[in-house]
Amino acid sequence: MQTDRVAEASISINMPREAVWNALTDPAAIKQYMFGTTVRTDWREGSEIRWKGDWKGRPYEDKGTILAVVPFRRLVYSHFSPLSGKPDTLDNYHTVSIALASDGGGTEVTLTQDNNTTDEARAHSEENWVGMLLALKRYVEARR
Repeated sequence: MQTDRVAEASISINMPREAVWNALTDPAAIKQYMFGTTVRTDWREGSEIRWKGDWKGRPYEDKGTILAVVPFRRLVYSHFSPLSGKPDTLDNYHTVSIALASDGGGTEVTLTQDNNTTDEARAHSEENWVGMLLALKRYVEARR
């Protein structure tokens, strides 16, 4: 089985990196743009991260570990969702990486998610991440 299919999504947000970073790490903000999810973590490398909410009428509680934090530049975490129907084993976790780069007065946000086992799974992940990034952009830019 091929698992090297990487989902990618990016967006340009017309706000400084600090504003985007704050939205990426503030649980109250995350709830506003990330499908209503409640996130719990302390944003420290090695710490647990949990997402809880409702996806298309189904309650979920996803989990992972914070793998890297470079404030205002990069956030990396693992992610597992029981809704996948797969066993909770390390080979069924994704690694999500979010990079922020200054782009004039704005911020270029690039997100990748590895370990997509099929082209269909990769495309589905990209679609979800594009939607989340668009919602992030609307949220951050509305706070001018």
